[in-house]
Amino acid sequence: MYDSDRAPALRIIEGGLEHPAVIALVHQHLASASEHSPPESVHALGLERLRHPDLRFFTAWLGDELAAMGAVKWIAADHAELKSMRTADAFQRRGVAAAMLGHLLHIASDMGCTRVSLETGSMEAFAPARALYARFGFVDCTPFGDYCVDPYSVCMTRAV
Repeated sequence: MYDSDRAPALRIIEGGLEHPAVIALVHQHLASASEHSPPESVHALGLERLRHPDLRFFTAWLGDELAAMGAVKWIAADHAELKSMRTADAFQRRGVAAAMLGHLLHIASDMGCTRVSLETGSMEAFAPARALYARFGFVDCTPFGDYCVDPYSVCMTRAV
């Protein structure tokens, strides 16, 4: 777990899509999604889509090192979707993803959302992500927004 008493403080900021480390992590996220899912089941967002005004994009830093990224997308006045949650390899299993998820949930609440949903993969490679979401109270749900039933996808939701 991330130990804030013995490490630099995790700093989560809005933006950062122009930073080379963030660009690399977005590309890694897209490549990983494509490695584990057929093209029609990849819902990860590229750089241009992450710049869209209906999204708020955040990066997490430990010192000068990029630790994670994530976004909140409005899908209705009271409903947000989490997008592009990804932890850099060097920071996995250290509590960084939990810190980012907590931050994104706080942002969604501040935006007036009463529900937050997400889509992730159904394959074993996505099991750690699904376990993290479950620890935060997310439960499986039917597809929302533009998603449809897909054996490669799991939709989850929770009240904020």
